Amino acid sequence: MPCDARELLSGSRREAYALVSPFRGAFFRCLARRRDELFELTDAVPCADGPVKSPVDPTLLAEHRRGHGALYGGLDRGDIDVERLRRLPAGLPLSQFDGGRLVLAVDVSPRLSPDGPRSAQRSFCHVYGRAKDDAQVIPGWPYSLVAALEPGATSWAAVLVVVRLGPADDATAVTAAAQLCDVVQHLVLAGQWRAGDADITVVADAGYHLPRLAWVLRDLPVEVAGRLRSDRVLRRQAHSHTQNPWARRSYEGPAQTHAWKVGQTEPSDIS
Repeated sequence: MPCDARELLSGSRREAYALVSPFRGAFFRCLARRRDELFELTDAVPCADGPVKSPVDPTLLAEHRRGHGALYGGLDRGDIDVERLRRLPAGLPLSQFDGGRLVLAVDVSPRLSPDGPRSAQRSFCHVYGRAKDDAQVIPGWPYSLVAALEPGATSWAAVLVVVRLGPADDATAVTAAAQLCDVVQHLVLAGQWRAGDADITVVADAGYHLPRLAWVLRDLPVEVAGRLRSDRVLRRQAHSHTQNPWARRSYEGPAQTHAWKVGQTEPSDIS
C-alpha cells in the first residue's frame, strides 16, 4: 500500500515539504523537451559534495538515475520555458515587513574569470579588498540581481531574478526595465501585492541613479530608497528676485545640509 511522504514527516519538515513539493511540480512543468532528464540533473547538482565543474559529475550521484547519453541528450535537445520559469519565484511565500510591506533589494555581484581570455562578453569588475584603497579590477561577468529581503538581523534573501550585464549595458536601465518592472508585475499577478497594500520598497546602493530609477518606475506601486553618493548635492528651491529684478537669475537654491542627531527618529528634511 503506497504511503504519502507527508505521513512520515512531522513539524518543520512537514512544512518544508508542503512548500517545496508544489515548487518542484511547477518547475517540472516549466521544462519542455527532455524534462525528465533536466529535472534529475537539477536535483543532482545541489546534492554534490562540492562545486560541479563538469556536466558528467552529476551522473555519478544517486539522484541522477540516467546515464551519460541521457545527460548529453538533455543538454543538447532539451528546452525550457524561460518566461514561465521567471514568473515562478514570485509565487513563493515572501517575508514582509511591518504593515505587510515587501522590500526588494537591487545589487550587482560579479563572477570573476581572470583565466578565460576567450570567454564571450567579459568585462572588468570592480572588486573591493580588505584593506583601505585595496580595490582591484578583475575580468569577469557582472550579474544584476533583485532579491526580497527579510526583516530582522538576518542575511537570508529570496533571489527573484538575475540578469548578466554585458560590456555595453547600463546597470540602472537593465535593473529598471528588464528586472524591476517584470518582478513587480509578476508579484501583482501572483497576488503578493493588491490594491490598498503598502507600496513595495526598492532599496538600492549608491552606484545607481536614484532619480532616474524612480522616474522609470513612476507608474508602478514602488518607493525607491537608496544611499546618495558622496559627490551628490541636494539644493533647495531657488529664491525669487522680486526685490531686484535686474539681478542675475539663479536657477539653484542653497545646498541642503542633512545632520542626523542622536535620538532623532524623524528626518529633518525630506526630498
